[in-house]
Parts: sequence; structure tokens; C-alpha cells
Amino acid sequence: MSSSRSNSPSIILPAILACLLWSTAFVVAKKALAFQRPLHLAGMRFLLAGLLQLAFCGGPSAPFRLIRDEFGTVLLVSLFHTVYLYGTFFLALEWVPAAEAAIMIGAGPLVSAFVAHLMMAEDRLERRTVLSALFGLAGVTALTLASKPWSPRGDVRELLGLLLLLSGSFVSALGNVIVAKRKGALHPVALNSAQMLLGGPLLLLIALPFEGLPRLLLPASFYSLLLWLALISAVGFAIWFHLLARVRVSRLNLWKFLIPLNGALLSWLLMPGESPTAPALIGMALILAGIAFGQTAASRQ
Repeated sequence: MSSSRSNSPSIILPAILACLLWSTAFVVAKKALAFQRPLHLAGMRFLLAGLLQLAFCGGPSAPFRLIRDEFGTVLLVSLFHTVYLYGTFFLALEWVPAAEAAIMIGAGPLVSAFVAHLMMAEDRLERRTVLSALFGLAGVTALTLASKPWSPRGDVRELLGLLLLLSGSFVSALGNVIVAKRKGALHPVALNSAQMLLGGPLLLLIALPFEGLPRLLLPASFYSLLLWLALISAVGFAIWFHLLARVRVSRLNLWKFLIPLNGALLSWLLMPGESPTAPALIGMALILAGIAFGQTAASRQ
């Protein structure tokens, strides 16, 4: 059983912060992809994110010692959280309409709940957790369908993209379980830095046969976008790995429904010509109801 209550401020506030940071990545990544190919962008993002954390790991050599001493764990977390999840995410965005991608990504918390139920004896699936996740998924569906045109093309690449996104949710859930099972054994920031320092170069190597060499002589605006993407990865995942040692995987991941919700709010505020609709507001209400329902269940327990 987790040592901390999932509805305490020390859990809620960092979880909200991580999800709000991640929600900004969609707009920023879309702008950055105008300068750099997907796998190159992902590799550069996580390599820089790993380097940015070196000063906060208990010494700049700590992540490298962790790679040496816990290579199997670091490699698995890196493959699940960095290489596969974000490699497939950036690739799928080129094939899948935004509305379909958002719905598939929105299934992540529900997938995490089932994976944790199967792999962790102390994280058994509860009816309230499932209902909370279903509320959130319904809200994500309503939000994306109301905000963007729905026009399924039915081609093979679109189907492949959807399968990649769904598989990314399962793989990310496995990474969460690995981190949660090592509660307190590994420094969360050092682990985050180590898995990114390993995963970033791996993504760049994978990109070589498909995308060639990355372009480096780019405008300063690209590097400002890259820096922000690296910062939110460094801070967001460090917070998440810390929380995974204290809270059940299934309950913690319910907060990820905030990502599409805040993404919609940002688009309404920052993108000209976009404004909320009644179905979108209903979707947002369902997301908030799902999160509140899950936290109420935690409080009662």
C-alpha cells in the first residue's frame, strides 16, 4: 500500500503541476516540428532534459553511476518512457488526425489502471477508479470531438498511428509500474536524468536510417522551443517518478486527464479563432467530475 494519501496537498499540487507542464508540449512541439524531424526532435529534447538535471541529482556523476549500477532498470524505464512512448507519439502525429490522437492518448489513465491491477498486488483495480477513468475518457472524447473536425480517412497509416498511440499507453504504464516497484530505492531525479541521457541518444541513433542527420543551424526560435520542451520533460518526469514511490499508479494517473483539458484551454486562449463550445464545456465538466470522483474515493478509504 502506498505510504501517502493520494488526496493530500503534497500529492495533488505536484501532480497538477506536472500535468499542466506536459499540457504545453503539444503546441510547442507542433511549432518545433516545423524545424526538425520527429525522432530528431524527440532525441534532442530528452538528451538536453537529462543534462539539465545533472545539478540536482546529488552530484553530476550520479546518473552515470546509476546507469552503471542499475543498467537493467534504467534501460527498461528509458525504453518505455522515452524511446518508445515519445518516438511513436511524434511519428503517429504525422499520420493521425488530432481529434483521434487526443482520444487515444486520453485512454492512458484507464490503461494504466488495468496494467497496475495485473502487475502490482497492492494496486488492485477498484470500481471507483474504473468509473473515474471512464468519466475522464468520456470527457476527453467530448472535448476533442467538439474542438476539432472528425474526419476518419480509413487509410492504413492512420490505423497504424492509432495502434502506435495505444501501444504507447501500455508501454508507458509498464514504465510506471517499474518505477513504482522500486519505491525509495532509486533517487527519482537521478533516475529521470539517467533514463533520458540513455534514451535521447538512442532516439537519435534510431533516427539516422530514417531521417538522416539532424539539422543544427537553425533559428534561435527553434532552440527556445527545444529548451522549453526539455525543461518540462525534466521537471515533469522528476515530479512523476517521485510521486510514483508514494501513490498507487492507477490513482496517480487519473490526474493525466488534466493534460487534454488544459491543452484545450491554452488553445482557446492563445490560438486566434478558437473558442469554447457547449459540448467542449460538457467534456471539461466530465473530466473534472472523474478526477473529483477518484479523489473522493481515496479520501473515503
